[in-house]
Amino acid sequence: MYRTHTCGELRIENKGQQVTLAGWVQKARKLGGMTFIDLRDRYGITQLVVEADAPAALVETATSLGREFVIQVKGEVLERQSKNPKMPTGDIEIKVAEINILNKSVTPPFTIEEDTDGGEDIRAKYRYLDLRRPPLKRALELRHRVAHEVRNYLDSKGFMEIETPYLIKSTPEGARDFVVPSRMNPGQFYALPQSPQTFKQLLMVAGYDRYFQIVRCFRDEDLRADRQPEFTQIDCEMSFVEQEDVLNTFEGMMRTLFKKVLNVEIPSPLPRMSWYDAMDNYGSDKPDVRFGMTIHEITSVAKGKGFGVLDGAAYIGAISVPGGADYTRKEIDAITEWVKRPQVGAKGLIYIKVNADGTFKSSIDKFYSQEDLSKIAEAVEAKPGEIIFVMSGEAKRKVQTMLGVLRLELGGRLGYRDPKVFAPLWIVDFPLLEWDDETQRFYAMHHPFTAPKPEHEKWFYSDKKEDLERVCANAYDFVLNGNELGGGSIRIHNADVQKRMFEVLGIGAEEAEYKFGFIINAFKFGAPPHGGLAFGFDRVCALFGGSDSIRDYIAFPKNNQGRDVMIDSPSEIDQIQLDELQIALSPKGQD
Repeated sequence: MYRTHTCGELRIENKGQQVTLAGWVQKARKLGGMTFIDLRDRYGITQLVVEADAPAALVETATSLGREFVIQVKGEVLERQSKNPKMPTGDIEIKVAEINILNKSVTPPFTIEEDTDGGEDIRAKYRYLDLRRPPLKRALELRHRVAHEVRNYLDSKGFMEIETPYLIKSTPEGARDFVVPSRMNPGQFYALPQSPQTFKQLLMVAGYDRYFQIVRCFRDEDLRADRQPEFTQIDCEMSFVEQEDVLNTFEGMMRTLFKKVLNVEIPSPLPRMSWYDAMDNYGSDKPDVRFGMTIHEITSVAKGKGFGVLDGAAYIGAISVPGGADYTRKEIDAITEWVKRPQVGAKGLIYIKVNADGTFKSSIDKFYSQEDLSKIAEAVEAKPGEIIFVMSGEAKRKVQTMLGVLRLELGGRLGYRDPKVFAPLWIVDFPLLEWDDETQRFYAMHHPFTAPKPEHEKWFYSDKKEDLERVCANAYDFVLNGNELGGGSIRIHNADVQKRMFEVLGIGAEEAEYKFGFIINAFKFGAPPHGGLAFGFDRVCALFGGSDSIRDYIAFPKNNQGRDVMIDSPSEIDQIQLDELQIALSPKGQD
C-alpha cells in the first residue's frame, strides 16, 4: 500500500496514528538539526518533520530530497507546536520514521506555487507541471463539479446522455470545419463537428425526447481568451416543447449550478430582453447589465447646429459616465485614442462635461450653446459630475457596437464589472436572417435549422427583402456579465419550412439535398416539434471561477496560434501516411 491517507486529509483527531503518505516534495528546509518537508498531492499539503536524533540514514535521505521528488513516508501524526491556521492540515505534522524515494525529479523550470515565477509560454510547454499548481487544480475541480451537477440535474428531468459521432459530413455554412481525410475512401473527407446539431435533431425524430451530452466540438477559427479550436458544450434537445418550456428547464439548471457550486441565488424568473433592446441600449447582443451607462440615441437633438460631423450622420448615440467631469484633457485624449484602435474602429469621440454647477464644457462648444448641450444632457439622462461621450455614423448598429465596447471598457475601469457579482438574463427575439451587402444574400443569424416565430411566417414567405429582415427567430441566448453562455432555438421540424429556409439562404435544391438531404428526409417520417440549446461548458466554468479566460479550465488547451506547444502539435506527417491517404502537398508559399 503506497498510502493510507492523502496529504489533505489528516486532522488533529488523527493524533497518535501511524500513517503512510505519498506525494511530491513541495519544499524541504533545515531548521537547526531538524528537517521539515512539505509533501503535496492534489488533496493538499502535509508537513513532515525528520528530527535531529533520527537515524543517520533517514536524515541523509531527507536532506537529499529536491523539489518535486516523489516520495513515500511512514510515521506518526503529532500535534504541531507552531500551527498554521491557513492550512487545513495546519494543526498536525508527521514525525517521519521512514522515507522511500519513489522517483527523483530534475529541477522544474518554474516554481510549483500559488504564484509561480514561470511565464505563460514556459508553463504551457510544461503544462503537466503547471497542473500541479493550486490555481489550476481548483479550476479543474470546479469543472468536475459543474459537470457532475449538470448530469445530476438533467438526469432528474428525464434527459438521456447519448453520444453522437465525431466523424461527420462537412457543411461549411458557419465557422470553418476541421477536415479529416479518409484512407478507405480516397479523395473524400470527414469533418469534425462544430456541434451535434443535426444529430440531436435526428434523435428527436427517433423519439428520444430529452437528450443531452457534454460533448467536444471543433471550429477552425481565430482564437481569443474565450475561444479554443476544440471546446466543450452542454448540448441539449427536447421534443414537444415551446420556447417557454426550454427556457424554464435550463433556467432551472443554471439556478441549480449557481446554488450548488457557488452558493449564489439568482433571480427567479430571470429577466428577458429583446435583441433589439439589447443593441439599442447596450450596443451588444450579450449585454453586461451589472451597471447602467446605457446608450441613448440623440440624433434628433444633436443635428442641425452646423457641425458637419453630426449633421451628416444617420445615427448619433451617447453614453454618460459617472465622475467623468473630472477627467483631464490628457485622460480624454487617451480614451479617444483607445476608441480609434482597430478593435473598436471609431474615427473620433465627442465629449460633453456636465459640471457640478450646471454648466457644460465640450469639444463642440463652437457649434453648440449651453442650452443645446443641456438638451443633449437631458436626452442622455446625464447628472452633474458626469461626462457624455458621443459617437455618430451612417450605420446605426455599428455606432451602437462601438459605444457598447467603450461602455464595457469604462465600466471596467470604474470597478462596475466585479466578477463576484452575477447578472444573468435571456436575450430573445433575434432577427432570423442577416443581409450581407458584399455577397448580396441572407445568412442565418444562428443556423439554418432555427424556426421563425410563428407570428412572423407571413414575412418569412415574402419575396421582399424588407419583410424578410423583419422576421424574428424563435431563438434565445443565456447571457451572463457580458458573455453569451448558451444559446438555442425552437427548430424547424417541417420539411417544407426547412426547404423554404434553404431557399431564402440561397441554397439550391441540389445543394440542400447534397448537404442536408438526410435531415430533410427524416422530417418526412413524423418529426415532432422540438427545440434545445447548448451552453459553452468551458465558459461557464471560467465565469464561475471569476476568470475571463477559459484556458485554465481546460486541462490541455491550445495557445493563441491554435498550437499545443507541449506536444508540438499540429505537426507534419511523414510521406508514407500522405501516400496512404493519397494526399499531395503544394510547395510552401505557392497556391
